[in-house]
Amino acid sequence: MNASVDSVCFYNGTVFNGYAALERCAVLTEDGLVSDVFSQKRFEQRKFGDSVNLIDVKGACIAPGFIDTHIHGYGGYGTEDAKADSILEMSKLLAKNGVTAFNPTLYPDKPEEMLKTVKEVSSAIGREKGARIMGLHLEGPFISPSRLGVQKPETVQPVNIELMEQLWEASSGHIVNMTVAPELKHMRELVLFCTKKGIVLQAGHTNAEYGNMLEGIQIGILHSTHLFNAMRRLDHRNPNAVGAILIHPEMSCEIIADGFHVHPDLYKLLLRNKSIDKIVLISDGLKPTEQKEEPFCANNEEVVFKNGVFYRKSDDVIAGSGLTMIRGIKNLVEAGFSMEDAVRTASSNPAQIMRYYNQGAIIPGRFADITVFDKDFNIKHVLVGGKIIV
Repeated sequence: MNASVDSVCFYNGTVFNGYAALERCAVLTEDGLVSDVFSQKRFEQRKFGDSVNLIDVKGACIAPGFIDTHIHGYGGYGTEDAKADSILEMSKLLAKNGVTAFNPTLYPDKPEEMLKTVKEVSSAIGREKGARIMGLHLEGPFISPSRLGVQKPETVQPVNIELMEQLWEASSGHIVNMTVAPELKHMRELVLFCTKKGIVLQAGHTNAEYGNMLEGIQIGILHSTHLFNAMRRLDHRNPNAVGAILIHPEMSCEIIADGFHVHPDLYKLLLRNKSIDKIVLISDGLKPTEQKEEPFCANNEEVVFKNGVFYRKSDDVIAGSGLTMIRGIKNLVEAGFSMEDAVRTASSNPAQIMRYYNQGAIIPGRFADITVFDKDFNIKHVLVGGKIIV
């Protein structure tokens, strides 16, 4: 990371502040925060001291830094390494690709191993030199053995409050979100525990029928993990998990917009069925995403990369995505989202759902986490806390 500067001013661009598009505008940051947003005309009339780093973005998009709340790894580093240094490397590499905050996402494992990984990954928080590590996303272990994807059956188990307490303690209070199957027995007790701790619960890897989902909604499971993937599909006699998420406006959802996990025309269905603030772009990226050299491994198994997706080498089952957030935004725009709405799915929406109230928007007083990209979706500049990364 470059040394901190007193102030940065991006000018001559379109500001997507997380809620609206502001053409021919400038953004001023000071002391790690957004200080002001103003028109290009006012920029030209304003005088700046030598301490202000003036950057002409030449018509590019000035957006809040991307927030990836579901990502396993990047660039050959990941949570499966169970090493703080690996997460810190992820932080540096992700920032160069426009991500300014992320939730390292853990696969379930045997309890003793999962506790070690949770403790080790949590120890990286506060030491990052790139994207902020907001906290952990646990993708299990309280999920359905019928909807595993590539997760390993021996790592999944019934709801266990004692284990949940141990995981929370091992994380030093840094679990932010957790994927669960609402239909499991004793889910109510788990939700009550997690609600007290401020953990956002997501319905995913679930075989829930419609009634199970309604019970989950009643007790506070209001977000969902990679909609359409690893959940019971819509049926005309039982809407099931997918139907419940589409029908109920209070439910928000993740979407993997790589064009493969979900058909691009379904993005249009989401636009018609969900309020835009309920759609969250995620990468669900695996450790070998953007990794330059083979072998590629994910969840401690060898995978191969083709058509933008990783497949488990042993049986050709889809292992996960090689998506980046900037490519996801591009894919949403190409499918019919406005740039304003696409940016929102990657910034203000995850910030609000995860309660990151200082992030996700270019508004005075918020963190100066900013990503600038051009019309071809090339990352040009990145700030994290006002510090220049790119």
